[in-house]
Amino acid sequence: MVKNVRIGFDVGGTFTDGVMLRGKDILAKAKALTSEDVTSGIIHALDILLNSHKAEVAEIALVSLGTTHTTNAIIERRNLNKVGIFRLGAPATTAIPPLTGWPDDLKMAIGGEENIFIIQGGKEYDGRDIAPLDESAIKEACKKIKGKVNSIAITGVFSPIIPDQEERAAEIIRQELGDNIPITLSNHIASISLLERENSTILNASVIMVMRKAIDALRTAVKERGINAPLFIVQNDGTIMSADYAVNYPIFTVASGPAASVRGAVYLSGIDNGVVVDIGGTSTDVAFIVNGFPRESSVTVTIGGVKTNIRCPDLMSIALGGGTIVKTKSQDVIGLGPESVGYNLVKLAKSFGGPIITTHDVAVAKGLVNQKLDVFESDFAPYIENVKKLDNKIIDAAYEAIKKRLEVAVDQMKTVAGDVKAIFLGGGALVVPREGLEGISEVILPPHFEVCGAIGTTIAEIGAYAEGVADLEIEDRNEAINRVIEKAKDEAEKAGAIRGSVEVLDIEEIPFAYMPGKREKVRVRVKGKILE
Repeated sequence: MVKNVRIGFDVGGTFTDGVMLRGKDILAKAKALTSEDVTSGIIHALDILLNSHKAEVAEIALVSLGTTHTTNAIIERRNLNKVGIFRLGAPATTAIPPLTGWPDDLKMAIGGEENIFIIQGGKEYDGRDIAPLDESAIKEACKKIKGKVNSIAITGVFSPIIPDQEERAAEIIRQELGDNIPITLSNHIASISLLERENSTILNASVIMVMRKAIDALRTAVKERGINAPLFIVQNDGTIMSADYAVNYPIFTVASGPAASVRGAVYLSGIDNGVVVDIGGTSTDVAFIVNGFPRESSVTVTIGGVKTNIRCPDLMSIALGGGTIVKTKSQDVIGLGPESVGYNLVKLAKSFGGPIITTHDVAVAKGLVNQKLDVFESDFAPYIENVKKLDNKIIDAAYEAIKKRLEVAVDQMKTVAGDVKAIFLGGGALVVPREGLEGISEVILPPHFEVCGAIGTTIAEIGAYAEGVADLEIEDRNEAINRVIEKAKDEAEKAGAIRGSVEVLDIEEIPFAYMPGKREKVRVRVKGKILE
């Protein structure tokens, strides 16, 4: 039997969406309430898809997932690894120790400051040692943390350029603590900036157990249902990586949901440049598409109160969704959110017999929502008479407030003058104004917009990146770029790509103004087809 069916899931704050595709045909769609443990909600959506009987399990070629597991764990400070932290940089980098600026509760959740070690070592940008690596100090540190930690983070000065000290430190730690302890090397995680790279590395090490448990649970669920297909996880840039690779690099999934929505929007609309507006039950994410991928953030990304420099989409989240509460006093609208009834919409909103006016109710009153979508179990307004009783002044004022909030968000995300095309998607896409929006030339509502993120997870492209430093006084520019390209291809192959299919998405060159000579950072992003 030909394997040409793909299944994908997108976990949101209110709903977990699932889709089943054959080629470009959507065979089945599902929306299940997102569960507290996340995984059971995904499994529920999987069962809905399989029970549609639109395809045989033997036809399923891959299962892909955009997940909030890692983000939730960091934000909620739950189920995190206890991390042994090694910085290779004494005596040059002792002034600001690791975990500086971290929230106290997050520090404690990963084991506290007693597991921090600043070891003699580190590299200059040109490969010379700042100081030789103190291997005996690493061994002594391992004796102190043995049995106290279950994950290791290693960060060296300029290790993304010269990783040998990090690799040697990992060898020693494995010898002392065993081969089974997961070790995160910073040169695989983020770029040159030491403190933000170290933060990213420690966070990655802290959520390895969370990702491993999630993937193991999904693998078991898939196997129990007779599906023999590889599992892939969406990355922050909208590409995917194999589940085996994701276990070691879970930090690359923290923004996978919005990234998957962007990829799904491009796939369904055919538009490669513009604005994506993803409206859920609680919030709206606004992103900008550049050549089919989400524009990458150029500033540090804060995760759970910690500054990092991992690759993340440039994203704006606003408190506007289908369940956003419209606050009123007499006949006046005095506020729009940020509170939302979320998944309790079907209990608390006026349209469902509840006491609270929401943006969904405003949309029903204005005629924006006038029919039930098949993917939802409940009708759009079983108590529509309650909505019709609402004062028109309140409805019109709320409508204008919703419209203004969207216009401001889109304007803040634009990088070009004039109007732009906007792709609206998500379960809440019907509850917001779609006409007469300032700054938007056209609103596009693609087919299957309500499960666009889940569709984005099924687009089978492996992504990876790499960076390095070139000294153009002693090295040919093209040779330097090719060296980094090969490194990026290596990473794509590790993530599950066919090496011969890997192509370059973009090359970025940034001169180092503070270094002598003609030195620059070279950064390369690639994508490739799945190795089946």
